[in-house]
Amino acid sequence: MVKTTISVIKADIGSIAGHHKVYEECLEVARKSLKEAKEKGIIHDFYVTNCGDDLQLIMTHRKGEANPEIHGLAWETFKKAAEVAKKLHLYAAGQDLLKETFSGNIKGMGPGVAEMEIEERPSEPIVIFMADKTEPGAWNLPLFKIFADPFNTAGLVIDPKMHDGFKFEVMDVYENKVVTLKCPEEMYDLLALIGTPSRYVIYRVYRYDGLLAAVSSTTRLSLIAGRYVGKDDPVCIIRAQHGLPALGEILEAFAFPHLVAGWMRGSHAGPLMPVSQKDAKCTRFDGPPRVLGLGFQVCESRLIGPVDLFDDPAFDRARLMANEIADYMRLHGPFMPHRLGPEEMEYTTLPKVLEKLKDRFKPAE
Repeated sequence: MVKTTISVIKADIGSIAGHHKVYEECLEVARKSLKEAKEKGIIHDFYVTNCGDDLQLIMTHRKGEANPEIHGLAWETFKKAAEVAKKLHLYAAGQDLLKETFSGNIKGMGPGVAEMEIEERPSEPIVIFMADKTEPGAWNLPLFKIFADPFNTAGLVIDPKMHDGFKFEVMDVYENKVVTLKCPEEMYDLLALIGTPSRYVIYRVYRYDGLLAAVSSTTRLSLIAGRYVGKDDPVCIIRAQHGLPALGEILEAFAFPHLVAGWMRGSHAGPLMPVSQKDAKCTRFDGPPRVLGLGFQVCESRLIGPVDLFDDPAFDRARLMANEIADYMRLHGPFMPHRLGPEEMEYTTLPKVLEKLKDRFKPAE
């Protein structure tokens, strides 16, 4: 059977009026680049969009994961868009393009990548989530709720194809190691890890029988650059229905705007607000952090759609709650827990401020 690969690759190539949103001319350059690639048969289909200041390339093809031609296409597309950003003096032009030369795989070069190679089911609904102003660990809580929490996902109880649970592949982003844990048997071990989202990130989720259900990006820009160069702004692909969580169960996990790391200067905790495409732009204190959800059908490697899944009054209360949480967190000003802890602040500009004080400390009497 022919396999389809879904590749979602994103990068901050520059934005208008600060860390706000991708400029339309940059989006058009990206669409033209992928349209030419489709005409040449490199990819089967594509969709270009943005979440905040991140340019999002959604592609389908039959070349498998980590394919140099696909990754090279994404890299060249980002470079073309970044050139426009530089020409127009847009803010932080080329920010996520941390390397000079493409080496065959875009991972480790700055852009975020989520890919899955699948055998298409008779009907293949997928959801692609894109976040701005946060880190890859922002997906930990929603992915746990979707695939392990029966209070969120009724199918874990009543669908015999899901009743035996899911396996979570968790990555230690500091050590670049992975461990696989089975739920519900190893649920407490899983929570012991993913409750520290800055280090342990859910990378892939498989059904008990090995069917791939979800994959997320794990890029930590600060670990690549050794300094703060912007937040990671992760992406995630989730398959829905037919022995996997239903679309409504997947979306239900985002009805609670949980706290994530990022927001202003990548240095603050704030609520992850589910928004429609038109509201996928960050404003207040460069936020609050946003998540955009687009739904597609994959049909013989074509993308049917998308539908804008959070463009629905059912999520109005989540957005209201997010704004109330934002008010509460902002009132802390520069104090923790609004400002992140010292481990996270190590890669920001704060150490440069503290450096001038180190020689003024004297032994306490």
